[in-house]
Amino acid sequence: MSVAVASAPSRWKSATLWVVRGLLALAFAAAGGAKLYGVPMLVEEFQHIGLGQWFRYLTGSLELFAALLILVPSLAAFGGLLLSCIMVGATVTHLFVIGGSPVPALVLLTLSAIVAYTKRSQFALFAIAP
Repeated sequence: MSVAVASAPSRWKSATLWVVRGLLALAFAAAGGAKLYGVPMLVEEFQHIGLGQWFRYLTGSLELFAALLILVPSLAAFGGLLLSCIMVGATVTHLFVIGGSPVPALVLLTLSAIVAYTKRSQFALFAIAP
């Protein structure tokens, strides 16, 4: 009985993390795909940023790549870290360049950081010993 009770929170935590990872993957696959497809609103937004359309392609590609990484159990931490970095950039861009609310970027940043933090043991596999 105590074994079943002890494992229940772990199952909920694991299931919740899978849901978060799935939602993040869907959101970033859609966002990355829209950037690569060239949705007019995004083309205009990246024009306003001033770095050129190559930056839209780079950002869209990174979002798609990270969306795939976050679904692979052994690479989820790296996907979460990459998405966190992208969302830091998006937040700063909204605050200082293009305007608009940074709240969606902050929510996605928080969820991505939770995945990276929860799966942080994966980073130890790639650590270089002193």
